[in-house]
Amino acid sequence: MPLSHADMLELKRWNTPTIYNGWEQLTRHDAAHGGFNPEETRDFMPQMGPMTGRAVTVQFEPGNPEHPKRNPQAWSEYRQYVASIPGPKIVVVQDLDKPACYGAFWGEVNSNIHRALGCVGTITDGAIRDVDEMCNAGFKALARRFCVGHAFSCPVRWGCEVEVFGRCVRPGQFIHADKHGFLVVPEEDEDRLLEAARFMDGNECRTLIAAARSAAGKPADQVLREIDAAAAAFTRAAGVKFGKTGEW
Repeated sequence: MPLSHADMLELKRWNTPTIYNGWEQLTRHDAAHGGFNPEETRDFMPQMGPMTGRAVTVQFEPGNPEHPKRNPQAWSEYRQYVASIPGPKIVVVQDLDKPACYGAFWGEVNSNIHRALGCVGTITDGAIRDVDEMCNAGFKALARRFCVGHAFSCPVRWGCEVEVFGRCVRPGQFIHADKHGFLVVPEEDEDRLLEAARFMDGNECRTLIAAARSAAGKPADQVLREIDAAAAAFTRAAGVKFGKTGEW
């Protein structure tokens, strides 16, 4: 079953690496080369914590003045697409000018509009501006850089597969994102994601973290033995639950 809104809100309580720890236990995809962004991104609102939502996708090319001329109704048509998708939503924007940067898709006005349409934030390999005003709107952004202008910012294609920071994203996929980067969850992995994240977080706390935090005043050889035993317990628990060994 796909994740409910309540599930997404609960997943938002953990950081993205914690969600990854659960996801890698249940997925059949390559945990090293699938799921998260291989290129570095930047969280411009880390104080807002993680964001979770369904992907709505769009490409733009602000360095090309022909796009607004070819479709003067592009913004209106694109907003109808965004409004048609159930929330919460994360707008994934591919800048076709990359690696150049001629204008920002996001600023004060566009972030407020998208917030009104049920979007919680964006992941864009382009630029943003008006960052304080975006924070005021409650709209989070993972992006490549700042930019002063917007140039010929206009949606070119939407509701299509996009690639940002080395990761392909399809419309409707569940995304978990924070200052560490973002995880795009395959549809078949949604059903057990919350349970897996919960379990693996608890597994760490019951074993390795507990052993490390109780080391005060003990001789080093005892600490090492207890950590080895905790790592073995961590592995056993992951094996019983998922048939995998886990990180340790």
